[in-house]
Amino acid sequence: MERGLRKRLGLARAVGAVARAAALTLLLASCASIEPPPPAASVAAAPTVAAPVVTAPINGERKRLLEAFGGSYSAPGVERYLDGILAKLAPVSQTPTEPYRVTLLDSPIVNAFALPSGDIFITRGLLALANDGAEVAAVMAHEIGHITAHHAAQRAELERTAQLYTRVSNQLLAKPQQGQEEEARMKLSIAHFSRQQEFEADQIGIKVIAKAGYDPYAASRFLDALGRWSALRASLIGIGPADKPDMMATHPSTPERIAQAVAEARQIGAPGIGDAARDAYLSAIDGIAFGDNPAEGLALGQRFLHPKLGFAFEAPEGFALENQSAALIGVGESGAQALRLDSIEASESTSPESALASGWIDGVQTNSIETIKDADLPMATAVAQGHEWSFRLAAIRLDGRIFRLIFAAHSLTPAVDARFRASIHSFHRLKPEEAAQARPLRLQVVTAQPGETSQGFAQRMSVGGRPLDQFLVLNGLESGAPTPVGQRFKIVTP
Repeated sequence: MERGLRKRLGLARAVGAVARAAALTLLLASCASIEPPPPAASVAAAPTVAAPVVTAPINGERKRLLEAFGGSYSAPGVERYLDGILAKLAPVSQTPTEPYRVTLLDSPIVNAFALPSGDIFITRGLLALANDGAEVAAVMAHEIGHITAHHAAQRAELERTAQLYTRVSNQLLAKPQQGQEEEARMKLSIAHFSRQQEFEADQIGIKVIAKAGYDPYAASRFLDALGRWSALRASLIGIGPADKPDMMATHPSTPERIAQAVAEARQIGAPGIGDAARDAYLSAIDGIAFGDNPAEGLALGQRFLHPKLGFAFEAPEGFALENQSAALIGVGESGAQALRLDSIEASESTSPESALASGWIDGVQTNSIETIKDADLPMATAVAQGHEWSFRLAAIRLDGRIFRLIFAAHSLTPAVDARFRASIHSFHRLKPEEAAQARPLRLQVVTAQPGETSQGFAQRMSVGGRPLDQFLVLNGLESGAPTPVGQRFKIVTP
């Protein structure tokens, strides 16, 4: 959350940035095909796996992805392993001479992306969730499917057509209502088109991994893990299931994709065919980082530490925190309360009081601004009232920056407000002993010994909230499943 948002937020947008954003962005995305304009001409390279030819638009998209997802993650052993998978997939893809390159992203989010250039991006969060090499191969083959089917160019053309219809209706025909109706229809068409692209990429990917010798059922296994992890994350932040079908969603629901993936694999053969490549995969990812990068801020339960910006604070009891590139967001009380924290650079003359009065959020009653005098840092607070939400705001000055805290609640009762004020008051300059606690978590691959159970492994997990469930999902296990002696499992440790 090093970069703060610099645009003024209205009350409705503030709620969107806090509660709705938290409810949506804390959930795990499935995959995305990034869609810059395609290059004017493609250049095929002799090697199957090589650095692709990168045009200026593609290069810009690559840079944007790296910035949005924490940059590249350096893990030479993992990178060699992924290159090895790519070397098996590329020759049996629909375009065996296409140059491909895989980049590992330093993000805990579970996601993968593809560019038309042959660039494939995978987050370390996805590697933590996958349980074998075949599952990762299925993800990579899915992204190859997007590239070989030219999905980016197809969707870009459909979106250009939608924009043209809207402009013609609005500007030439002077019929804005007709333009809005056409735009709504086109958005629905694009959503449907995107879902169909996901199914097509799944089908292509499953065929490719089977030809490469991998287990074709790995795709459905990973989708099942994705659905379980998404549901678990949703329950941890107190909102409903993440995967309810949405006709406007650009991806099919996970159960629907699992069913299709299983049906596609059955056309190839019965379960048990192909290589899962589990042991080699677990050896490759042993020791990779898990969760947030501490340098960009680390949530430890209700506490949040940011060594780079030099502060710490504690959210109200029951809040689940998620650190993003632009802000820290949190949800509490089953979605009825939320918070957002970001920061902006500020001149020496900018006081917390003037920051609150500057129009940062539309609707702030400036006569409610109050200086907090007994705090560790210069800070001020105010309240604001929206149609459905009430807000407790705070501005805190630290080392040339103004930190901006928004607390939102459906009902700002005295008890709720007291919790918010206590959290604001907890904001302080990071202490050396706290900085020492901001250590990265890592995946450790362990071998089950006699008498060890899932519950015992869960007790060794350094994660906040439902460690047993997290252990089960991270290892593709159901509740009550045995942990046979000699089998290897993933746990999260400091």
